[in-house]
Amino acid sequence: GAKFIHVVYRFARYVMIEDMKKLSAGTDIPFAKAIMRRPEDMYIAKARHRVAYNKLLQILQREDFIIQEYGRKAR
Repeated sequence: GAKFIHVVYRFARYVMIEDMKKLSAGTDIPFAKAIMRRPEDMYIAKARHRVAYNKLLQILQREDFIIQEYGRKAR
């Protein structure tokens, strides 16, 4: 349901941030400062967040549908 999708989204976000920390090691900008920066246009930032969240939701729904179809065909 919605709670599971939210948990998966938060986990994916956490993994992405940890990966960014590893990739930004040795650069001039410390990761903590870079991640805490606020975008200049919050409306665009929120819109991008909604698009990414909705895309993840669509992917998970499609995957669930395919798994259900395989289950029906296996019977």
